[in-house]
Amino acid sequence: MSGLSLIPTEKIIERLRYENPWWVSRQIPETYGAMSRRLYFELFYPFVAEKDVRRALVLMGPRRVGKTVLLFHSIQQLIEDAVNPHQIFFVGIDNPIYVHLSLEDILMLCKKSLNLTHLNGCYIFFDEIQYLKDWERHLKVLVDSYPDTKFVVSGSVAAALKWHSTESGAGRFTDFMLPPLTFQEYIHLKKLNHLIYTGNIDYGGKPVQYCLTHDIKVLNKEFLDYLNFGGYPEVVLSEKIQSDMGRYVKNDIVDKVLLRDLPSLYGIKDVQELNRFFTYIAYHSGNEFSYERMARESGIQKETLKKYLEYLEAAFLIKVLNKVDINARRLKRVTSFKVYLTNPSLRTALFSPITETDSEMGSMVETAVLSQWMHREQLDLTYARWKEGRNEGEVDLVLVDHKKIKPVWCVEIKWSNRYFEKPQELLSLISFCKANDLKNALVTTIDQTGVKQAGGLLFSYLPASVYSYNIGEITLKMKSAN
Repeated sequence: MSGLSLIPTEKIIERLRYENPWWVSRQIPETYGAMSRRLYFELFYPFVAEKDVRRALVLMGPRRVGKTVLLFHSIQQLIEDAVNPHQIFFVGIDNPIYVHLSLEDILMLCKKSLNLTHLNGCYIFFDEIQYLKDWERHLKVLVDSYPDTKFVVSGSVAAALKWHSTESGAGRFTDFMLPPLTFQEYIHLKKLNHLIYTGNIDYGGKPVQYCLTHDIKVLNKEFLDYLNFGGYPEVVLSEKIQSDMGRYVKNDIVDKVLLRDLPSLYGIKDVQELNRFFTYIAYHSGNEFSYERMARESGIQKETLKKYLEYLEAAFLIKVLNKVDINARRLKRVTSFKVYLTNPSLRTALFSPITETDSEMGSMVETAVLSQWMHREQLDLTYARWKEGRNEGEVDLVLVDHKKIKPVWCVEIKWSNRYFEKPQELLSLISFCKANDLKNALVTTIDQTGVKQAGGLLFSYLPASVYSYNIGEITLKMKSAN
């Protein structure tokens, strides 16, 4: 075995026994067992349990969204589903003890630690797989060599994982993307489902089934907490971490990705420059940028900026939204675009928690709404912005059917009740709807619900918290149905 002379085999086997307590107790560690399951567990577990397809399952997502917890919950479920605990192995590849071993070496040690004669019917979980060089090549070999063994791996550096798994794992890997917590999952984790009931809203003159709340004040208080702390399951459930968000999230998520993961993947020389650039973007989440303005304000060259944006998006830290004009046409040359954090609580970690009267509240609500939509990877969302003579305007969120070059729907995201009282002031939205023959649109508010007419159009108003909850809820339903 390669490199085994560096650390005695007994020591490594000892570590494996420590990492797999269910070999003796039939239970996963209490820390994980006590945690509520994410709603995404129901979607993920069938891929773990599926034995007919000879594929490794690759769980991807940003740091700290609960990938390891999801693996442990899957292990618990396998045991409950009568899988022999001696056929389930968990290995945290980020432990330096495994650094000189290949996946096959580790596999042989797993076998040895329980005196197994073969690995047929076993489930092997490799956590933090990106710490192993050429992991995808090793994994592909294992999938081919052990057709009756199920391999499940997780990794944080999405860029590398996505790129590698499509390059070398064609036909051998199934990708599963675990995004930051949705507002719906946040309510579920905090056991606040009693705040929600199923009713109807009026959209375009028709009743549409929708999740509504008994108490908008309480839901909005939770929504504010979600904006500040809600992207990460551990933060949601720990007031200790919430009181020290800067250290916890910044050190663990931002610094590890910016100062370690991305530089090692892409050979970035100036890590401080990347860090400064990300901080600049985080502060202005939801703003429109141009390469010219970014270069001027950050002092970084345009070509380098483009690369940084690409890397940060691949690492799930930001989402770039491109724009269309008043007729919902894409612009031939991309000169400006919006940049959003993939989860608003990243901003709290870098700066400080916001209150509902802060001037940044509008852009954070927009960031939160967009982060709910990010769970639908296939959707091509844009925003509209135009300037033609005196006619200029902007609409926050537009879904365009690019085959027909027609908008399907549009949404104006506001943290204000003003436009519920004065719908005629929504001039940009009215212009855009008329230019594209849309008869209705959705507008978010702080706490008002209802329908108003303006310029011959029907605007449905919903609190931003209720709208955010429903995007997550509908997304999960759609994914479960597929």
